[in-house]
Amino acid sequence: MPTNIPLTNTIVTVCFNPGDDADWFAASEKVNDLMQVNGTPARRFRVRHRQFIGWLTRFFGYYLLDAVRKFGAITLAAGGRKSRLDLPGMSQVAANDAIARWRAWNMHINATTANARTWEDFLVLHHTAPKKVTLAEARRRFEQQPRVLAMLAYAGGDVFDPYELSLYQAGEATYAGLYWRVALIGDALITTDGRVMQANGDSVADRFRFLNDACAYLRSLNNRARLCAVTIA
Repeated sequence: MPTNIPLTNTIVTVCFNPGDDADWFAASEKVNDLMQVNGTPARRFRVRHRQFIGWLTRFFGYYLLDAVRKFGAITLAAGGRKSRLDLPGMSQVAANDAIARWRAWNMHINATTANARTWEDFLVLHHTAPKKVTLAEARRRFEQQPRVLAMLAYAGGDVFDPYELSLYQAGEATYAGLYWRVALIGDALITTDGRVMQANGDSVADRFRFLNDACAYLRSLNNRARLCAVTIA
């Protein structure tokens, strides 16, 4: 399913047991072996700084991968020990951004246009009778709806992806719920024992099922486990 900001890359979170070799080479090897693709480090993890000792440790990159510094202090990393990554902070920032975007959509689009049929509805028409309703025709019918046109025409500070219409129309909590999960996991997760977790389909429900399972797995990991985010072009 298209995302609010079009992406050309896929993010994979790779997990390692405490004590395992968990450098960038090990992560890229896992991705290559299990998904037959190559990737690069994705500096997407916020780094956690504890209340008192953090004034010192914020300047040290131990247990972190490909860390980024701002004014000498480490702010982002492509991975590291779970206890050093600010996973709650990441999810909170993503949720806040999504809530602000949904509320803008609610004010400027939802309040001024009638409910519209989702892109998934038109895909069903296409798959049922592909000769009668081509993919281009399904897209034309979807995009000619007033609500979808309003989303495409909106020129404020937010970008409303009409292909996320089912998610917007499901409400604020659902919309934000997807985005804070995506912030933690990305598009796929490789477990410590080499299983690849990802959505079984393109529907919002499929993505939620995958993300719920992946978040539960992430919570179950020991704080000394290592994580690494990989971008696949």
